[in-house]
Amino acid sequence: MTFKEKVNGLIAEALLEKPSVFLIDLSISDSFKISVGLDGDNGVALQDCIDISRAVENNLDREEQDFSLEVASVGVGSPLKFTRQYIKNIGRTLIVTTNAEKIEAELVEANDVFIILSWKAREPKKVGKGKETVQKEQQIPYTEIKEAIVTVTF
Repeated sequence: MTFKEKVNGLIAEALLEKPSVFLIDLSISDSFKISVGLDGDNGVALQDCIDISRAVENNLDREEQDFSLEVASVGVGSPLKFTRQYIKNIGRTLIVTTNAEKIEAELVEANDVFIILSWKAREPKKVGKGKETVQKEQQIPYTEIKEAIVTVTF
């Protein structure tokens, strides 16, 4: 079993005890620096990071392989990677970049195949001069999304 497989197994085992927390990113550098990125259906608490860190650190032997370990929640500006993250962020505003366009809109639905975004736009009136505000909605398959980031509003 490789070092990465062992670390991955320890993290998977630790996450079984925390069903609302899930792994977003795991990287191990050539110098054995382990970086773990977590997210959760209800956010990630400091205690979640501590528990995952301990589960990994207490089951690896530093005499066998010296390593450093960093466990953290993914940042607010991090791109969404998994369906579970989209579902968690329904009702929030996203900036979604596709091959064709960039849309800033509210995420109103997410399933295993696509997301639905909703926003208001100013468009020329159908009759007469001027513009009117119209409600727009667009369904975007995950395969067309290059990047999606949750916007932070204050």
